[in-house]
Amino acid sequence: MRPYDIILKKRRGEELSREEITFLVDGFTRGDIPDYQMSAWCMAVFFQGMSARETRDLTIAMARSGETVDLSAIRGVKVDKHSTGGVGDKTTLVLAPLVAAAGVPVAKMSGRGLGHTGGTLDKLESIPGFRVDLSKDAFVRNVNSIGVAVVGQTAAVAPADKKLYALRDVTATVDSMPLIASSVCSKKLACGSDAIVFDVKAGSGAFMKSDEDAVALARLMVEIVEGAGRRAAAVVSDMSQPLGLAVGNALEVREAIDALRGQGPPDLIELCLTLGSLMLVLGGAASDTDRARELLGRLLENGSALAKFAEFVAAQGGDATVCERPEILPRAAHTVPVPSHASGYVSAIDAERVGVAAMILGAGRRVKDEAIDPAAGLVVEKKIGQEVAAGEPLALLHTNNAASIEEASRLVSSAYTISQSPPSPPLLVKRVFGAQR
Repeated sequence: MRPYDIILKKRRGEELSREEITFLVDGFTRGDIPDYQMSAWCMAVFFQGMSARETRDLTIAMARSGETVDLSAIRGVKVDKHSTGGVGDKTTLVLAPLVAAAGVPVAKMSGRGLGHTGGTLDKLESIPGFRVDLSKDAFVRNVNSIGVAVVGQTAAVAPADKKLYALRDVTATVDSMPLIASSVCSKKLACGSDAIVFDVKAGSGAFMKSDEDAVALARLMVEIVEGAGRRAAAVVSDMSQPLGLAVGNALEVREAIDALRGQGPPDLIELCLTLGSLMLVLGGAASDTDRARELLGRLLENGSALAKFAEFVAAQGGDATVCERPEILPRAAHTVPVPSHASGYVSAIDAERVGVAAMILGAGRRVKDEAIDPAAGLVVEKKIGQEVAAGEPLALLHTNNAASIEEASRLVSSAYTISQSPPSPPLLVKRVFGAQR
């Protein structure tokens, strides 16, 4: 087998065999196939696409390119959740303890933020003492004892994906549906959960800008995971504006604690109930999503979800008093309002600009190894459909870097569109796939 022949075959739009795909992935991971040939193959895929079977074979080959995590020592059906990334997306902070409180184990490996999207690990590390570098034994022990643990994903998981994404990033082939789906699913399959719920974001703050593309990606990822012998479901959710109100690490932890008390922003709670109900059905804790939603609602109301979050924080070295005293979270030296430039109704928000503003304030990373400020970020004061008067705050900036305020304020102001008539608020949950059984 020669890489040249495989590239040529895909360039002609022909379907590759499983053996050809595996040969390509394994050879590239070992370093036997050079970057320039793999780049050519990525471009061929970008223009010619891949069948569902090819995409599944690519996913499995990438998942097996390195270490696969064995979670068999954890009792029960392990259910994971993956978001394709957005602004203010703190759902894992709420979902992990909430689903665990319902009796479904959550053994989650998460990542860090980059660019305008936040990372779960960064958010959790804003809690004093919280550790995400548990040993495998401690990880398994925590899930078996309290039902939940969240750690960082190791570099040994799906190394083919890491190498391939680096090439895609510099060859303008990132936005290829089969390459996106295989990238996401390979890491999730390698991490060992029995079932996966995907939250595919659509809108200005998401990778997938259109509902149509988000629906196609959601459907494809469910097909891949089910084809690999696992259970899966997916939600297509709105990211035309930030989720909830808080954007930034410690700010989002505070908002997640409010949600676990049943007092958080309605859109955050609604999305968590939707995703959580799917996780309970896949995990066998409920026969359908209606019963699952009722159970999750009770766990929020009676304090069980918040108590589980406190257990989770303490088990990973964090200060669990954060649940009762969120003021122990890092606080910024400067809080500055961004005034509205006009009176009327908020008709649109460019969520990506809001996310970039939070990054500029110190909440995110421009490059992979950049340090972040856990106290930095912003709180949205006005969302789509709300009335606002000229000079009234659209958002409140939080930062320890006074020099960042002017640029961030300008970005947030430009992100808002004010109209003279009230618009219809965007639909939060657009589509649901799977677990309706």
